[in-house]
Amino acid sequence: MLCIFSKENLKQIYHRMENNHVDLSIVVPVFNEELVFDTLLGRLTDCANAVGVSYEIIFVNDGSSDGTLLKLKNACDPARHLHYISFSRNFGHQVAITAGMDYSNGTAIITIDGDLQDPPELMQEMYKEYLQGNKVVYAKRRERKGETFLKKTTAHTFYRLMAKLVSFEIPVDVGDYRLLSRDVLLYLMEMNDYDKYIRGQIAWLGFKSTYVFYDRDERKYGKTNYSYKKMLRLAFNGITSFSDTPLKLATRLGFTVCIISFCLALITLYSYFFEK
Repeated sequence: MLCIFSKENLKQIYHRMENNHVDLSIVVPVFNEELVFDTLLGRLTDCANAVGVSYEIIFVNDGSSDGTLLKLKNACDPARHLHYISFSRNFGHQVAITAGMDYSNGTAIITIDGDLQDPPELMQEMYKEYLQGNKVVYAKRRERKGETFLKKTTAHTFYRLMAKLVSFEIPVDVGDYRLLSRDVLLYLMEMNDYDKYIRGQIAWLGFKSTYVFYDRDERKYGKTNYSYKKMLRLAFNGITSFSDTPLKLATRLGFTVCIISFCLALITLYSYFFEK
């Protein structure tokens, strides 16, 4: 994975490598979130303070084309535990989350999308579950407000199909809003897949996990940046990375086609030589 950073980012990374341990890192990928950013920053800061531990907030600008980067430059200040990474172009949601986690210094790491559909106010409850000994705390959706019937149906179908295809337990109705302990992240960083499916990777590792439940809000500003094309690609990566069922189906289909072709060749030869 190659992501190009600015000189300012490289200076930040060098400075942070020296000594910047915190209890909680909050990683927030953002892509064209200029309209929601001020509200996002305020709610994140309030919720991080409410947890009551040392923290940092890391924004990952995934090649935004609006004023998101300018907002980040004006708002972020290492002295206030606010940092940002900016990509040279759009590398994708999973890569942005990965870069933010790699950059983090927290004993626990929370990842949350920057569109405020997932409530930051859940962080305090997630951290309490982490203190109870859970290495992974998933935010599980009960309701998905503001989403179309088609999107809800496809998401519901994919999660359950994925759960049936893989050989390990994979959580359903969860996204990328979760808390990880540092030891889980260290193992995750060793999994250098190019097309990442982080939800599957974390479930595959098998650490002790639990859920906190919430109702997902509708998007208040702009439109979703996650198109059906991107969702299909993520689903394909998830299924092909953690299940051999597609390979088995392809193999069986290949054998079936070969057998049919062989039979047709025999029929053709028989017709040519014996039915003249």
